[in-house]
Amino acid sequence: MFPVNELHPDSPPELISFLKDFITKERFLKFQKAIGFRTRFLTVVLEDIYQPHNASAVLRTCDCFGIQDVHIIENRNKYQVNPDVALGSAKWLSLKKYNETQHNTEACLTKLKLDGYRLVSTTPHKDHFTPETLPLRQKTALIFGTELMGLTPIAIEMADDFVKIPMVGFTESLNISVSAAILIQTLTQRIRTSDVAWQLPEREQNLVLLEWLKRSINKSEAIISLFAEKKQLR
Repeated sequence: MFPVNELHPDSPPELISFLKDFITKERFLKFQKAIGFRTRFLTVVLEDIYQPHNASAVLRTCDCFGIQDVHIIENRNKYQVNPDVALGSAKWLSLKKYNETQHNTEACLTKLKLDGYRLVSTTPHKDHFTPETLPLRQKTALIFGTELMGLTPIAIEMADDFVKIPMVGFTESLNISVSAAILIQTLTQRIRTSDVAWQLPEREQNLVLLEWLKRSINKSEAIISLFAEKKQLR
């Protein structure tokens, strides 16, 4: 992938203007509309999900409701996108995988804390907050565990808060993809009707737009290299 960040700081808008002519006007207008709803105020963490169709369904939900970043922890299970479930949603998301140490959960959650996120573990066993009462004054990372065992002890220990979906039936918990859909829909609706700064800053919007354009254009690397060469000749 071409190192866009090595271009002059003013280049992203200029490069976007250059690349948008390689896709249809209608597609670019759709990009512009979607980027206005993208957020990193909320992010999603998937810890060691072993059923790829469930994780892929979560990706689809994130895209539908504007969550840009998904953090995927691979301790024992390697995640591969299920294209029949994700329906191309991974193409529009920023997927960040953690699989390089023996303590991938700790590495992921520590980084998120350093980035200013409040860690909220989803579990039916604690009664701190519901989707309607969870405070949303700080950037928030929602952590989901495996379908059978739930979150690991380290994910519970490092959590700042817990959220639970109230239920009145006999079954103890919902499928992870259903739980994620309920939480993400509720929380994204709440932040968009609040006064928190939930939208991506302009620079981040431009960088995400560039990624979408590159993934949509055939041989985009060669085209971007040509753009960079032209700038150097100016």
